[in-house]
Amino acid sequence: MTTSSTPGALAPDRLEHLAKAFEADPHARVMQNAVTRTAVDDVALDHRAAVAAARSMSHQLDDWAATNQKQSGRCWLFAGLNLLRVGAARRLGVKDFEFSQAHLQFWDKLEKANHWLESVVATADRDVDDRTVAHLLGSPAEDGGQWTMFVALVAKHGLVPKSAMPETQSSSSTRQLNRDLSALLRQAARDLRAAASAGESADDLRARKADVLQSVHRMLAIHLGTPPETVDWQWRDSEKGFHREGEMTPQEFAAAYVVPDLDSYVCLVHDPRPSSPVGRTFTVEHLGNVVGGPPVVYLNVEMELMKRLAKESIVGGEPVWFGCDAGKMHDREGGTWDAALFDYDAVYGTTTDMTKTDRLLHGATAMNHAMLLSGVDVVDDVPRRWRVENSWGTDKADKGFWTMTDGWFDEHVFETACHVDALPVELRDAIAAPPIVLPAWDPMGALARSTPTDEPRA
Repeated sequence: MTTSSTPGALAPDRLEHLAKAFEADPHARVMQNAVTRTAVDDVALDHRAAVAAARSMSHQLDDWAATNQKQSGRCWLFAGLNLLRVGAARRLGVKDFEFSQAHLQFWDKLEKANHWLESVVATADRDVDDRTVAHLLGSPAEDGGQWTMFVALVAKHGLVPKSAMPETQSSSSTRQLNRDLSALLRQAARDLRAAASAGESADDLRARKADVLQSVHRMLAIHLGTPPETVDWQWRDSEKGFHREGEMTPQEFAAAYVVPDLDSYVCLVHDPRPSSPVGRTFTVEHLGNVVGGPPVVYLNVEMELMKRLAKESIVGGEPVWFGCDAGKMHDREGGTWDAALFDYDAVYGTTTDMTKTDRLLHGATAMNHAMLLSGVDVVDDVPRRWRVENSWGTDKADKGFWTMTDGWFDEHVFETACHVDALPVELRDAIAAPPIVLPAWDPMGALARSTPTDEPRA
């Protein structure tokens, strides 16, 4: 059978028609001239939308410097620590302060390796091409994480100042560490699955796992340094006054300088899929880092409630941790997110009408970045734009602080962390209900699967 007679094949006459239709379209030819010489985002950028994205805010909290995750996927750790550094700086009497990101990164990698190996043990009786097993083997050592995973790390391992465990080459550029750690863990998965097939018990498999974790710990210490057992803490405040606390464990340091009660937060998501009822809690199978820690649970809410609670938090003086799809409709040079920022349809002669629900259902969106809302512009009690502390350095946007329109928030923000007591009473009661379990590959778990890219991302 020839290609032209195969059902569904592109026949020669159809190819000829496509070429002639393009040549007969003067707009398409103009766009070809432009896009073959200029990046399509530069051609599609809506000048009016870019100019309209003013940076002034009616409520702005930040008077500190933006941070830089560099070539790593630690955005969720940076965003969490950026939230905590605000209160710590005030308590210390300094203008700016940073907790060590590398410290939590070390413990997250170790805890996550243990959590992943437990999932390997739990699924050892399944075929290697089982979808869940394949998903686990596809991402054994990623950088990403979730708010609840951040809270679990602080609760178990505490915090230290950045000076006590500074950045290393590998903390800032994790690709090679992740490569070698993934190879080690996949080999361990092979051996654990083989041992399970030979009849070894779960206890036997966990004994084998202990040797693997020793190798993981050694690899992490080589790349990231050894976490300090204590910190000899002393500092000068903004008035040049000298203070000395002496030796403190990371847990004592966290207890002294973490102002908000991390146990008082709940994770909200806006998941508009028909299978995700509002007012219900959800979790994602095999998602987490600390075995025995709190499960990653989301409460699904309407977008208007999510935005109102975020606005009220900022107006009340506390920034807001959030997760989003940062790659959509963003101008990196100008530091703007706007749902109408690029008119790709005008370039391509197409019509794009996918809703947020459509994009979730068809693999067109997922959470891939976490940041901090540090300001909001409110008009008649309604937010119209938001100020965002990113963790991509200070050389872009407003020294690392971006502007997000309220329309972009609607379309591309999925998750925020808020205080439980800020919720309506009926939703506080809903938190206690057993969560709906989503499969391991669900997009609501995507933030924990983020990997470093050439451009700093989640």
